[in-house]
Amino acid sequence: MNPRIKICGLRDAQTARFTAEAGADAIGLVFYPPSPRHVETAVAAQIVAALPAFVSSVGLFVDADAAFVREVIAQTGIDLLQFHGDESPDYCRQFGRPYIKAVRVKPDTNLVEYCTRYADARGVLVDAFVDGTPGGTGEAFDWSLLPRDLPLPLILSGGLHPENVTDAVRQLRPWAVDVSSGVEASRGVKDRVRIQSFIQAVAAANT
Repeated sequence: MNPRIKICGLRDAQTARFTAEAGADAIGLVFYPPSPRHVETAVAAQIVAALPAFVSSVGLFVDADAAFVREVIAQTGIDLLQFHGDESPDYCRQFGRPYIKAVRVKPDTNLVEYCTRYADARGVLVDAFVDGTPGGTGEAFDWSLLPRDLPLPLILSGGLHPENVTDAVRQLRPWAVDVSSGVEASRGVKDRVRIQSFIQAVAAANT
């Protein structure tokens, strides 16, 4: 089975629609102002409204005020929450939306314990650890640090791009892959050709 595909950091409805039509299962919207992929709530609402049926919208937050998360949910209707900071399990589960929890992997990260803490998450997203940056760095990490049998669905992120995602999927067989900078022409600017190439490369893992 091919993994699900999420393209993260979209900032306009036209690119989101193109991404969905190219075969992505989900699109990610970044509600973290320091990020070059940050999107305003009103624009995010337009993006969500442009998506066809069965393509999920995911809102990415980093240690956001709970009131802000609720405001985004109310204004956009996003399907799934993605938390990239130091949010506690109680914080993550308070919004009445399914969520996934990101972890930046280091050699001493106990991923099994981490998954146990966030047992009601819909998946654990593994990303590269870069000091001071919560995600979207384009950096890869040592995939051998990932246990083969995690108690939550594995969402692979961190340094993926069209040239390496086929091998990544064949080696790890994740539930999903998540890409942002790996399909960009420049920081925060998506490249439609690279989006298509990435989706095709995921499909090639089963050939």
